[in-house]
Amino acid sequence: MAFYLILCLLTLTSGVLSQDDFDPLDFVDPLIGAANGGNVFPGASLPYGMAKATADTNSTSNQGGFTLDGAFVTGFSTMHDSGTGGNPSLGNFPLFPFINCPDGDVNRCAFPKRTRARFGGFSNGSVTSKPGVFGITLNSGIRVDMTVTQHTSLFKFSFPPVGMNGESAQPLILQDLSDLSDSRQDNGTISVDTKTGRIIGSARFLPSFAQGNYVLYFCTDFRGSEILDNGIFVDSRASASVKNLTISRSINGYPLPGGAFVRFKSADNPIYARVAASFVSVEKACSYAEKEIPDFDFTKVYESATATWREKLSPIRVLTKGVEESLVTNFYSGIYRTMINPQNYTGDNPLWKSDEPYFDSFYCIWDLFRSQLPFLTITDPTAVAEMIRSLVDTYRHVGWLPDCRMSLNKGYTQGGSNADNVLADAYLKGIKDGIDWDEGYAAVVKDAEVEPYDWCCQGRGGLDSWKTLGYIPVQDFDFKGFGTMTRSISRTLEYSYNDFCIAQMAHKLGKPIDREKYLESSGNWQNLYKADQNSTWWNGTDTGFTGFFEPRFLNKTWAYQNPLNCSFLDNYSVCSLQNSGRETFESSIWEYGFFVPHDQATLITLYGGPAAFVRRLSYLHDQNITYIGNEPSFLTVFQYHYAGRPALSAKQAHVYIPSFFSPTPDGLPGNDDSGAMGAFVAFSMMGLFPNPGQDVYLIIPPFFEEVNVTHPITKKTARIRSVGFDPTYSALFIQNATLDGVAYNKNWIDHSFFVEGKELILTLGKNESTWGTRVEDLPPSLGSYVGFNESFSARRAMELKRGYQGEFVGLKSKNSWSFWR
Repeated sequence: MAFYLILCLLTLTSGVLSQDDFDPLDFVDPLIGAANGGNVFPGASLPYGMAKATADTNSTSNQGGFTLDGAFVTGFSTMHDSGTGGNPSLGNFPLFPFINCPDGDVNRCAFPKRTRARFGGFSNGSVTSKPGVFGITLNSGIRVDMTVTQHTSLFKFSFPPVGMNGESAQPLILQDLSDLSDSRQDNGTISVDTKTGRIIGSARFLPSFAQGNYVLYFCTDFRGSEILDNGIFVDSRASASVKNLTISRSINGYPLPGGAFVRFKSADNPIYARVAASFVSVEKACSYAEKEIPDFDFTKVYESATATWREKLSPIRVLTKGVEESLVTNFYSGIYRTMINPQNYTGDNPLWKSDEPYFDSFYCIWDLFRSQLPFLTITDPTAVAEMIRSLVDTYRHVGWLPDCRMSLNKGYTQGGSNADNVLADAYLKGIKDGIDWDEGYAAVVKDAEVEPYDWCCQGRGGLDSWKTLGYIPVQDFDFKGFGTMTRSISRTLEYSYNDFCIAQMAHKLGKPIDREKYLESSGNWQNLYKADQNSTWWNGTDTGFTGFFEPRFLNKTWAYQNPLNCSFLDNYSVCSLQNSGRETFESSIWEYGFFVPHDQATLITLYGGPAAFVRRLSYLHDQNITYIGNEPSFLTVFQYHYAGRPALSAKQAHVYIPSFFSPTPDGLPGNDDSGAMGAFVAFSMMGLFPNPGQDVYLIIPPFFEEVNVTHPITKKTARIRSVGFDPTYSALFIQNATLDGVAYNKNWIDHSFFVEGKELILTLGKNESTWGTRVEDLPPSLGSYVGFNESFSARRAMELKRGYQGEFVGLKSKNSWSFWR
């Protein structure tokens, strides 16, 4: 109903709705991705909050805690990640409620997770979720609502007056020493205070996708009903006469169930449970709880959380006139998911003392650098500055920038040292706010120059071969450091782009020698290009394309990987971090064949010119070789821009949205990956997509008639307005454009558009035009655009200037690229 009221107001006005009559939270659905492997965290959180409260299920896809896939609730916990793959993450110290224990016998309540799950059934229709609050009603009649502050969760348990056995309610709430993946190690401890019912404890757990382990502490208090008794439980037996427990992991690989319980005399009023966690100590956890939620005021906490989210999402306003409500929900929900992870653990890092911010759950930067972190650079530059400071401070104390980090541990590196791309992206876009960029530069240079012993989890491996051969060999001889000896192609391509990002930083920092050095090595991707390599389907049918990247040995001879291995259509190859994995990570040679973000011009030439490049790119999409549910596919949607066909990028974006992204629990095509999928949707619908690590946004028509983005620091509003907008999207192609009232023909813009609050007006039509197709309109590239002697039209309607070198202007290098402004 709210949407239709807004729609009516919009028909009477020509502008974007004001703060008084537009609430972006009306269009956020945190349950998008709660089924079908989206793995989102759908519960209550603040932006980047440490406390993340939700119900946990026993689904095989419960990485984010809660799922809508028919699984049963096993508990309610306060720590989670969102949208991740790997093992389920966090979900520590869950609570679980019972209306009573039959005949008043505490031993007749079901304590172990596996047995209590049968009491965790629920109807999907009972679930409610909005930013800052989550609720669910179990089939037993127990209603559980929850909200959060930065470190503390507040659970509200509303019990029926009578249990399912007809006995009067004497609610019992247990808390156990488990996590989502049942990874508890060695001795866990828990105790309950006889008088107050406060439960405190700690345990050691394993991270989801990382080396090492972590210790987490907690503090839980109750209010709302008089305590009947309390105690501890071990396995399926409990006692009110014992108040303290230290429990082993057990000897059979599955953690022995153990925890504490509190039983109450009645269910006349809701019973509140306040739970805080800390990586430092029990005392720290209790201090968070007492400071952040001193009075157990659920409404006050919920309203504060809601106001915080409204402030974060309000800078982006769209004109929704004529647009289906589902698309508006898709858009704002995507934006919302970009602010769940990383998590701000500042002040709760026990590993080192520092005055710098500490963010955790960079899970993983291989995903995040492509969309999520660039999106936050626009919408929340202050938070990005804090994240960059955290990354640099991690380098300062650990010795390396992370490529993945969670639960205080080093996550596994998937490809290159992609924090380099993150730092470059932020530096080029003017993010400052307390960042020591000299130390940030030292960190990225160390990635490029020094091989760590454990390059499985930081830095780069194979650097001797990289420096002497100009590529990472298959079956490399690497005695200096150790990691999974696979992914030689994807690592070579990613290292090349990492070095390009370093070169950009070197240029702006006034380091010309370094700039030349890393520009040189950024071209190493060409050393794995095999011009005569063809690609055939598994039935022997030739794809019709020749020239692909292939692995090479130390002696420079060629190895072979079918270019279609690890594609979406390959059901047989091992493509992740296994020792038997392929030479590309989670993606095919076909798809990695387009990952040269800094030198599309040279790649286009290698592929036979712009027309051949377009045919190959369309084949990638049309034959389902790529899959939009994995991040390497994102940029390929928009790479038609580089071949002078921006209209095809617009068309391809509409192929995927909303068909592969819909505002339903099963509406995501894959793991949300800490908001990377959400950022892809938001960028695409906003009509500007980044080439991450560069100051470049590729332009397509937005999915709305008007998009307004107010920069949180400068307070200036950037506007994209479409003349001739058609909400059925039949007028999908840009005919002409103006930027601040001046004709604008480039098919890309830079970050100043947002910082300075410029206005881009696009005139749309139903037919592909010549806008953005001239060589001088194309995005920056290190190499020269050659072979553009005809437009997209077979009529050769216009002659395009040959040899244009894009907008990397400034200083020429010996290899004849042009450089930055």
